[in-house]
Amino acid sequence: MHTFLLAPTGFGVGLSSVSLGVVQALLRSGLKVGFFKPIAQPHPDDTGPERSSALMQATHDIRQPKALSLNYVERMIGNGQLDELMEEIVSMHQQIQAEYDIIIVEGMTPSRQANYAERINAHLAKTMDAEVILVSAPSSDDLNELSDRIEMQAQLFGGTKDPKVLGVIINKVEETPINGFIERLKSHLPALRKGDLHLIGCIAKNEELNNARTSDFAELIKAKVHNAGDIEQRRVQKVILCSRTVANIVPLLQPGVLVVCPGDRDDIILATSLAELNGVLLAGLLLTGDLTPNPSIMDIGERALKGGLPVMSVPTGSYDTAYNLTRLYKGIPISDTERAKAVTEYIAGQLDQDWLAARCSTVRQLLLSPPAFRHQLVKRAQQANKRIVLPEGNEPRTIQAAAICQKRGIARCVLLAKPEEVHAIAKAQGIELPGDLEIIDPESIRQRFIAPMVELRKDKGLTPQLAAVQLEDTVVLATMMLAEDEVDGLVSGAVHTTASTIRPALQLLKTAPGYNLVSSVFFMLLPDQVLVYGDCAVNPDPTATELAEIALQSAESAQAFGIDPRVAMISYSTGDSGTGAEVEKVREATRIARERNPNMPIDGPLQYDAASIESVGRSKAPDSLVAGRATVFIFPDLNTGNTTYKAVQRSANVISVGPMLQGLRKPVNDLSRGALVDDIVFTIALTAIQAASQPQ
Repeated sequence: MHTFLLAPTGFGVGLSSVSLGVVQALLRSGLKVGFFKPIAQPHPDDTGPERSSALMQATHDIRQPKALSLNYVERMIGNGQLDELMEEIVSMHQQIQAEYDIIIVEGMTPSRQANYAERINAHLAKTMDAEVILVSAPSSDDLNELSDRIEMQAQLFGGTKDPKVLGVIINKVEETPINGFIERLKSHLPALRKGDLHLIGCIAKNEELNNARTSDFAELIKAKVHNAGDIEQRRVQKVILCSRTVANIVPLLQPGVLVVCPGDRDDIILATSLAELNGVLLAGLLLTGDLTPNPSIMDIGERALKGGLPVMSVPTGSYDTAYNLTRLYKGIPISDTERAKAVTEYIAGQLDQDWLAARCSTVRQLLLSPPAFRHQLVKRAQQANKRIVLPEGNEPRTIQAAAICQKRGIARCVLLAKPEEVHAIAKAQGIELPGDLEIIDPESIRQRFIAPMVELRKDKGLTPQLAAVQLEDTVVLATMMLAEDEVDGLVSGAVHTTASTIRPALQLLKTAPGYNLVSSVFFMLLPDQVLVYGDCAVNPDPTATELAEIALQSAESAQAFGIDPRVAMISYSTGDSGTGAEVEKVREATRIARERNPNMPIDGPLQYDAASIESVGRSKAPDSLVAGRATVFIFPDLNTGNTTYKAVQRSANVISVGPMLQGLRKPVNDLSRGALVDDIVFTIALTAIQAASQPQ
């Protein structure tokens, strides 16, 4: 499945018309094509549905989720909720994703009112992992200015050399011949000449397709219609303001002309009627000044009226009326299906259909964007409907996160704390606690876990007295609740250390079948995609066998969360270029991991740049299925892993979700003590999904 974002280089490029044409061109290739306009940008005169979506439905019967209103989007941006906005758009995109081979996304058009449009388009491309097609028009620019605008717009998406920036469509070209224009454009725009940017279409301006219906003009100036005739079918090619004598007016009475004259100009009215009777299909007659024509004159012209000549009147004078007529919006009205279909066919015929079809047939590596990842987390957690215990129940961030999760249905949270304490903190922090949020006083349940805990630790000689003491620790108590299947998962660490969270889990839950150790991963939410880093929190210096196990655990975790695992075993050396104990450990770990799962793409040793950057990967490891395309990065030791994840997180301002523990029989997850409320929410969601993925 491909998603193409049509991104305009400025205002007035005919974006909606180009969208119609691109969809039609792809449909001609036999593809199932969807359309998505995430954000509505209504014209001031629009009162109905979003125009592009309505036209797409009228011409191609393609329906899409209702576009977000501009007011709503601006409010979200103003409140610093861009991430939430993108998650909402991801949700809308995913509603239609499964139905189509291709989805055409129409971006926002920059204007004085929407000067943030370009930034939003860049976020849309990343959020939906979309390939970008730029849409431009010469306007009054010379070719240097046009080329600069195209190159500047491409920079928002990584530049003309970025594989995701496919090409450009130039609309409304007035220069003839068109081939001459193309050659001159290529000489000014090196990216086209070199092939970095493909010229998908160069569309000659066609004024006939801009001709509005007479009814559109009538609606614009709120004209009174005396004779409708063919008002819905006739189109205005030209407007003439009649102040001359009839002799000088007659040559101007041509098909498609809208005649504007005062209501008392009987001579013009008669001349217009005669032209109509002689087969000249005028666009209409518009009478100004609130002057009523002589009835006898109208009687003479009755045959013309019956032939379909539209006659209208307005109270304004001729010159004011003529000015008002110039304010007509050039876009295609929703009701003008005939014009929309004509524009669709015309533009589709001037696009490189074969190139588009070939591009759609190429297999590309799909990336999971951070908004898509976050949306997926929440959605899957909601579906899982798991009960998650929070042993730090009186910690303010934890209380707020639990309230959010309960309200959004992410998990059924259990706070371990005295209820009166939780309510007091919530009141002080302004947190609204849902009525169904479960708060359990540890004192009320502690006694009944003594015997089960003694049974679990009998080989270690645990006594009831010692068990009672250990259960004073709410993390231990929560772990026993998990061991006894009273809850589905545990999240801790906002106050407790990592060791305090993991130790009870290792003692009471043990490792999952097939695993001998517990490790961790972080989900690194880079601007374009989500990567998995392991192990960055638990194992200081794993052996080759342990490193192989961490790699396989991490690959399974990636797969469980919608990330296609391609595992890179990270070292300071790539392939056979380096030697030494540390490199040999990574090489041996790679061999073991491949042996245990031959179908998993695993390669190593790889340097970080060889694993992550395609050009470097091709150079240093040309035969690798992982190099340059890795999604799971396995570090040789804790020192390297922890340092790397924090360096990326802080230096690149990247959000990391985790650590998520793996290898345990039941899901337990640790928080950073500096965790934000959102971090806790997403960790609860991770835990719920882990619980749903556990073998029953």
